[in-house]
Amino acid sequence: MRPSGRKPEDLRKIVMEPGYAKNAEGSCFIKAGDTHVLCTASVEDRVPPFLRNTGKGWVTAEYGMLPRSTGSRMGREAARGKQQGRTVEIQRLIGRSLRAVVDMEGFGERQITVDCDVIQADGGTRTASITGAYVALYQAFNNLVEQGKILEVPMQHQVAAVSCGIYNGVPVLDLDYPEDSNAQADANFVLSSDGRIIEIQGTAEEDPFTEAQFTSLFTLAKAGVKELCALQREALGL
Repeated sequence: MRPSGRKPEDLRKIVMEPGYAKNAEGSCFIKAGDTHVLCTASVEDRVPPFLRNTGKGWVTAEYGMLPRSTGSRMGREAARGKQQGRTVEIQRLIGRSLRAVVDMEGFGERQITVDCDVIQADGGTRTASITGAYVALYQAFNNLVEQGKILEVPMQHQVAAVSCGIYNGVPVLDLDYPEDSNAQADANFVLSSDGRIIEIQGTAEEDPFTEAQFTSLFTLAKAGVKELCALQREALGL
Protein backbone atom coordinates (compact mmCIF):
# COMPACT_ATOMS: atom_id res chain seq x y z
CA MET A 1 0.00 0.00 0.00
CA ARG A 2 1.30 3.44 -0.93
CA PRO A 3 1.36 6.02 1.89
CA SER A 4 -1.14 8.16 -0.04
CA GLY A 5 -3.48 5.22 -0.68
CA ARG A 6 -3.04 5.60 -4.44
CA LYS A 7 -2.88 2.66 -6.82
CA PRO A 8 0.57 2.04 -8.39
CA GLU A 9 -0.54 3.62 -11.68
CA ASP A 10 -2.19 6.70 -10.16
CA LEU A 11 -0.88 10.25 -10.47
CA ARG A 12 -1.33 12.63 -7.59
CA LYS A 13 -4.15 15.13 -8.05
CA ILE A 14 -2.87 17.54 -10.71
CA VAL A 15 -4.14 21.11 -11.02
CA MET A 16 -2.82 23.60 -13.59
CA GLU A 17 -3.88 27.24 -13.43
CA PRO A 18 -2.72 29.12 -16.57
CA GLY A 19 -2.45 32.91 -16.54
CA TYR A 20 -1.79 32.90 -12.79
CA ALA A 21 0.74 35.77 -12.86
CA LYS A 22 -0.80 38.76 -14.61
CA ASN A 23 2.50 40.54 -15.38
CA ALA A 24 4.14 37.61 -17.19
CA GLU A 25 3.65 36.87 -20.89
CA GLY A 26 2.86 33.29 -19.86
CA SER A 27 2.36 31.57 -16.53
CA CYS A 28 1.09 28.43 -14.85
CA PHE A 29 0.60 27.55 -11.21
CA ILE A 30 0.88 23.77 -11.07
CA LYS A 31 -0.10 21.65 -8.08
CA ALA A 32 0.99 18.00 -8.09
CA GLY A 33 -0.43 16.85 -4.79
CA ASP A 34 1.40 18.88 -2.17
CA THR A 35 4.12 20.00 -4.58
CA HIS A 36 3.26 23.51 -5.80
CA VAL A 37 5.30 25.38 -8.42
CA LEU A 38 4.74 28.78 -10.04
CA CYS A 39 6.08 28.88 -13.61
CA THR A 40 6.35 32.23 -15.42
CA ALA A 41 7.58 32.89 -18.95
CA SER A 42 9.17 36.24 -19.84
CA VAL A 43 9.87 37.41 -23.40
CA GLU A 44 12.82 39.64 -24.28
CA ASP A 45 13.75 41.06 -27.68
CA ARG A 46 17.33 39.83 -27.47
CA VAL A 47 19.29 36.60 -27.65
CA PRO A 48 22.60 35.39 -26.21
CA PRO A 49 25.68 36.57 -28.16
CA PHE A 50 26.18 33.20 -29.87
CA LEU A 51 22.76 33.54 -31.57
CA ARG A 52 22.94 37.15 -32.75
CA ASN A 53 22.19 37.62 -36.45
CA THR A 54 21.23 33.95 -36.87
CA GLY A 55 17.46 34.45 -36.96
CA LYS A 56 17.10 31.96 -34.11
CA GLY A 57 15.61 32.47 -30.68
CA TRP A 58 16.47 30.92 -27.34
CA VAL A 59 14.53 29.30 -24.51
CA THR A 60 16.12 28.98 -21.09
CA ALA A 61 14.96 28.32 -17.55
CA GLU A 62 15.71 29.20 -13.95
CA TYR A 63 14.65 27.17 -10.91
CA GLY A 64 14.54 27.89 -7.22
CA MET A 65 12.97 26.72 -3.97
CA LEU A 66 11.51 29.28 -1.58
CA PRO A 67 12.92 29.25 1.97
CA ARG A 68 9.89 27.53 3.51
CA SER A 69 9.01 25.23 0.63
CA THR A 70 10.31 22.39 2.84
CA GLY A 71 9.92 21.33 6.48
CA SER A 72 12.56 23.71 7.77
CA ARG A 73 13.74 27.04 6.42
CA MET A 74 16.53 26.94 3.88
CA GLY A 75 18.63 30.00 3.16
CA ARG A 76 18.13 31.85 -0.08
CA GLU A 77 20.81 31.02 -2.63
CA ALA A 78 21.00 34.72 -3.56
CA ALA A 79 22.03 35.50 0.01
CA ARG A 80 24.78 32.89 -0.19
CA GLY A 81 25.95 34.33 -3.50
CA LYS A 82 26.04 30.97 -5.25
CA GLN A 83 23.56 28.48 -6.65
CA GLN A 84 23.75 24.90 -5.44
CA GLY A 85 24.71 22.21 -7.92
CA ARG A 86 21.24 20.66 -7.69
CA THR A 87 19.63 23.96 -8.68
CA VAL A 88 21.88 24.40 -11.70
CA GLU A 89 21.29 20.80 -12.81
CA ILE A 90 17.52 21.11 -12.56
CA GLN A 91 17.23 24.43 -14.39
CA ARG A 92 19.41 23.08 -17.20
CA LEU A 93 17.13 20.04 -17.40
CA ILE A 94 14.05 22.27 -17.66
CA GLY A 95 15.66 24.35 -20.41
CA ARG A 96 16.75 21.29 -22.42
CA SER A 97 13.29 19.75 -22.07
CA LEU A 98 11.53 22.84 -23.42
CA ARG A 99 13.98 23.42 -26.28
CA ALA A 100 13.44 19.84 -27.44
CA VAL A 101 9.90 20.69 -28.59
CA VAL A 102 10.47 24.26 -29.86
CA ASP A 103 11.33 25.43 -33.38
CA MET A 104 14.07 27.93 -32.58
CA GLU A 105 13.65 29.68 -35.92
CA GLY A 106 9.93 30.14 -35.37
CA PHE A 107 9.94 33.17 -33.06
CA GLY A 108 12.76 35.37 -34.29
CA GLU A 109 15.69 36.62 -32.26
CA ARG A 110 13.94 36.60 -28.92
CA GLN A 111 14.77 34.96 -25.62
CA ILE A 112 12.12 33.43 -23.40
CA THR A 113 13.09 32.69 -19.82
CA VAL A 114 10.86 30.36 -17.83
CA ASP A 115 11.20 30.80 -14.07
CA CYS A 116 10.09 27.86 -11.94
CA ASP A 117 9.71 28.77 -8.28
CA VAL A 118 8.86 25.98 -5.85
CA ILE A 119 6.43 27.29 -3.25
CA GLN A 120 5.88 23.93 -1.56
CA ALA A 121 7.85 20.71 -2.05
CA ASP A 122 6.61 17.15 -1.56
CA GLY A 123 8.66 15.28 -4.14
CA GLY A 124 8.78 15.69 -7.91
CA THR A 125 9.58 19.40 -8.05
CA ARG A 126 11.61 19.08 -11.25
CA THR A 127 8.96 17.05 -13.06
CA ALA A 128 6.16 19.40 -11.98
CA SER A 129 8.32 22.34 -13.10
CA ILE A 130 8.77 20.90 -16.60
CA THR A 131 5.07 20.09 -16.96
CA GLY A 132 3.98 23.55 -15.80
CA ALA A 133 6.74 25.29 -17.75
CA TYR A 134 5.30 23.94 -21.01
CA VAL A 135 1.97 25.62 -20.28
CA ALA A 136 3.65 28.92 -19.40
CA LEU A 137 5.84 28.80 -22.51
CA TYR A 138 2.91 28.00 -24.79
CA GLN A 139 1.06 31.01 -23.40
CA ALA A 140 4.07 33.26 -24.04
CA PHE A 141 4.26 32.11 -27.65
CA ASN A 142 0.51 32.51 -28.09
CA ASN A 143 0.85 36.03 -26.73
CA LEU A 144 3.33 36.79 -29.52
CA VAL A 145 0.87 35.35 -32.06
CA GLU A 146 -1.94 37.54 -30.75
CA GLN A 147 0.31 40.59 -31.03
CA GLY A 148 1.04 39.71 -34.67
CA LYS A 149 4.77 39.25 -34.00
CA ILE A 150 4.85 35.60 -35.10
CA LEU A 151 2.49 33.57 -37.26
CA GLU A 152 1.99 30.52 -35.09
CA VAL A 153 3.09 28.89 -31.85
CA PRO A 154 6.48 27.33 -32.75
CA MET A 155 6.09 24.11 -30.76
CA GLN A 156 5.95 20.80 -32.58
CA HIS A 157 4.88 18.74 -29.57
CA GLN A 158 4.06 18.99 -25.90
CA VAL A 159 6.52 18.02 -23.18
CA ALA A 160 5.73 16.71 -19.72
CA ALA A 161 7.63 14.84 -17.03
CA VAL A 162 6.87 12.40 -14.24
CA SER A 163 8.76 10.34 -11.70
CA CYS A 164 8.45 6.59 -11.21
CA GLY A 165 10.05 4.32 -8.68
CA ILE A 166 10.15 0.97 -6.98
CA TYR A 167 8.52 1.29 -3.58
CA ASN A 168 8.25 -1.78 -1.33
CA GLY A 169 9.18 -3.85 -4.35
CA VAL A 170 6.38 -2.47 -6.53
CA PRO A 171 6.80 -0.11 -9.54
CA VAL A 172 4.74 3.04 -8.85
CA LEU A 173 3.98 6.28 -10.68
CA ASP A 174 4.54 9.86 -9.48
CA LEU A 175 6.44 9.58 -6.20
CA ASP A 176 5.62 11.91 -3.35
CA TYR A 177 8.24 12.59 -0.68
CA PRO A 178 7.46 9.65 1.65
CA GLU A 179 7.89 7.29 -1.32
CA ASP A 180 10.83 9.11 -2.89
CA SER A 181 12.79 9.07 0.37
CA ASN A 182 12.28 5.30 0.80
CA ALA A 183 12.28 4.01 -2.78
CA GLN A 184 14.55 1.16 -3.83
CA ALA A 185 14.94 2.88 -7.19
CA ASP A 186 13.58 6.03 -8.77
CA ALA A 187 13.65 7.68 -12.18
CA ASN A 188 12.48 10.90 -13.80
CA PHE A 189 11.08 10.58 -17.31
CA VAL A 190 10.81 13.57 -19.66
CA LEU A 191 8.79 12.65 -22.74
CA SER A 192 7.20 14.41 -25.69
CA SER A 193 3.48 14.08 -26.32
CA ASP A 194 4.13 11.58 -29.12
CA GLY A 195 5.92 9.27 -26.68
CA ARG A 196 9.52 10.00 -27.61
CA ILE A 197 12.24 10.24 -24.99
CA ILE A 198 13.77 13.61 -24.15
CA GLU A 199 15.60 12.62 -20.99
CA ILE A 200 15.60 9.83 -18.41
CA GLN A 201 17.35 10.07 -15.04
CA GLY A 202 17.35 6.83 -13.07
CA THR A 203 19.10 5.64 -9.93
CA ALA A 204 19.12 2.51 -7.79
CA GLU A 205 19.11 3.41 -4.11
CA GLU A 206 19.79 -0.11 -2.84
CA ASP A 207 20.21 -3.12 -5.13
CA PRO A 208 20.48 -2.55 -8.91
CA PHE A 209 17.16 -2.85 -10.69
CA THR A 210 16.53 -5.11 -13.64
CA GLU A 211 15.68 -4.36 -17.25
CA ALA A 212 12.21 -5.78 -16.64
CA GLN A 213 11.71 -3.40 -13.70
CA PHE A 214 12.91 -0.48 -15.82
CA THR A 215 10.45 -1.46 -18.55
CA SER A 216 7.66 -1.43 -15.96
CA LEU A 217 8.69 2.05 -14.85
CA PHE A 218 8.85 3.29 -18.44
CA THR A 219 5.38 1.89 -19.16
CA LEU A 220 4.00 3.71 -16.12
CA ALA A 221 5.76 6.92 -17.18
CA LYS A 222 4.34 6.85 -20.70
CA ALA A 223 0.81 6.48 -19.37
CA GLY A 224 1.42 9.24 -16.82
CA VAL A 225 2.82 11.66 -19.38
CA LYS A 226 -0.12 10.96 -21.70
CA GLU A 227 -2.46 11.96 -18.87
CA LEU A 228 -0.40 15.05 -18.05
CA CYS A 229 -0.43 16.17 -21.69
CA ALA A 230 -4.22 15.87 -21.74
CA LEU A 231 -4.37 18.09 -18.63
CA GLN A 232 -2.04 20.61 -20.30
CA ARG A 233 -4.32 20.82 -23.32
CA GLU A 234 -7.34 21.22 -21.08
CA ALA A 235 -5.64 24.01 -19.15
CA LEU A 236 -4.76 25.80 -22.39
CA GLY A 237 -8.18 25.24 -23.95
CA LEU A 238 -6.75 23.28 -26.87
